[in-house]
Order: sequence, then C-alpha cells, then structure tokens
Amino acid sequence: MRATKGNREYTIDESQKKHYQEAGFDILDDDGNVIVYGRGKTVPYDDHMKAVKEIERLQELCADLQVEKSELEKELSLKEEKKPAGKKAGE
Repeated sequence: MRATKGNREYTIDESQKKHYQEAGFDILDDDGNVIVYGRGKTVPYDDHMKAVKEIERLQELCADLQVEKSELEKELSLKEEKKPAGKKAGE
C-alpha cells in the first residue's frame, strides 16, 4: 500500500498505516483506491460555498420536478377517468 500527501509518496505496510494517516497522508491500496484519508484535511471556503450553492440549486430543481410530476399524474388520472369504457375485443 502507499501513503501520499502532496507530491510525496511512500510505500508502507500495515503497521505504518496509522502513523502516516495521522500525519495527513492518504492511504491507497495497490490499485490506487483510497483506503483512508489523512487527518487534518480542510476544504477551501470558496469550494465549500460552491458546493453549498450547488446543493441548494439541486434541491430547488428537485422540488420543482416533484411539483411537475404531481401535476402530470393528476392530469393523467383525469384523462383516464374521462375515457369512456370501450368495447371489449371480440364484441
């Protein structure tokens, strides 16, 4: 497994994993998948606010789509109620 932080990368074993994680290194398996993230990570405020705004936008979009879906379901049920009972096949 590997420990990476910035441009530093070390090959480590299981016994060193905790030490490197607490030093802020991400621990990756041999395929490059993150096993655990290093401690003390922070996200820049601008990136955080972009994410918050995107979440709010998506929540509004979801609410709008739920309303639209509800209206379409009502419209569909009204059309089905107005539809006259047709003749059965073979009559």
